[in-house]
Amino acid sequence: MKIGFASLGLLASFWAAALSAQPAAVPLTPEQAASFQKQAAQVLFWSQQQRDENFRKMDSLFPALRVAAGEGVALARADSLVPALGGEAGADALMDSLNMAGLLVLQDGKIRLERYRRGFAPDQRWTSFSVAKSLTSSLVGAALKDGHIQSLDDQVTAYIPELVGSAYEGVTVRQLLTMTSGVRWNEDYTDPDSEVARMLVTPAPPGKHPLVAFMATLPREVPSGSQWVYKTGETGLVGVLVEKATGKSLADYLSEKIWRPYGMEKDAFWQVDVSGGNIGGCCLSATLRDYGRFGQFILEGGRAGGVQILPESWVEEATASQADIGVPGRGYGYQWWTGADGSFAALGIFGQMIHVDPANRLVIVTLSAWPKATAEELSAARSAAIAKITAAALAD
Repeated sequence: MKIGFASLGLLASFWAAALSAQPAAVPLTPEQAASFQKQAAQVLFWSQQQRDENFRKMDSLFPALRVAAGEGVALARADSLVPALGGEAGADALMDSLNMAGLLVLQDGKIRLERYRRGFAPDQRWTSFSVAKSLTSSLVGAALKDGHIQSLDDQVTAYIPELVGSAYEGVTVRQLLTMTSGVRWNEDYTDPDSEVARMLVTPAPPGKHPLVAFMATLPREVPSGSQWVYKTGETGLVGVLVEKATGKSLADYLSEKIWRPYGMEKDAFWQVDVSGGNIGGCCLSATLRDYGRFGQFILEGGRAGGVQILPESWVEEATASQADIGVPGRGYGYQWWTGADGSFAALGIFGQMIHVDPANRLVIVTLSAWPKATAEELSAARSAAIAKITAAALAD
């Protein structure tokens, strides 16, 4: 399906002017909103060429807020894993088999492998898709420690009163984080009528937050807390909740709590919806090494510069299985996918991943342009690649 890049260029120019004039974005006009909604609906159906070209420049195609970096802290380097993966040819073949654009392996906080393909480069940013969910979750932890959120057992409506009277009445912050609200949802990326395809493109009544208004129309399916169903829209609500609780955009709060304190090397950009608020469930763009730094931040228990940013027990709770997803040995925490071996991951469609393996002190990042948003055979091949990389790191 074709996409109107001229319209995207006009939209990007509008946002460049808006963001240079003020620190936070402003809502789009009705005409701009219609253009944005039309273009956003097409991303899931881009061609392979469009994915390869555009995943590394999403912040120039769509409106986004800057996540300001501070003074970057260089990552140390250790012996390379390239020989253990079959040399240069073997490492490149591993990446090409999964359409990887970037592959980073950190062990003990040091770079053991860093490679780029598909025209991607170290100074460029790549979209995260749902990897952003794990960052949004971490900002809940930061807001909890800062006192902006009182308890994960608070009702969501205490922070988003617009949901009073909807199926989200009675749902807790914890149930949003674990996607166990019981509200009906369809996350089929191939279905243009699914909720995930419609959540950012459905017009809202005047004066209403578009995502909140959309989510408020959804019916209850099962009692809250009784069943896990993956819902990108609910992470969007988590993002709205954090913004309301802190009085800051997700981008600004991420910069304040993690990006600057941990020494990320480059600004990131976080896409916004038509309201001007960040999309909590998707679409941060950052460099390969900065994704690795975020994984290392979590591996180190949520500390930066000697300061505990997240609650002491947050990482342990967030990366433990809090919900049964119906797959043996796997579960879901606070927006993290968990494994039976104690590893956990932030995952995004088209092959984005931050894999954290505390037992082996490993962080593995893959940035990719898979030919499909999701596919069992691609996920299995990536799992095999992670196992191969882990074995190489442990054998050395």
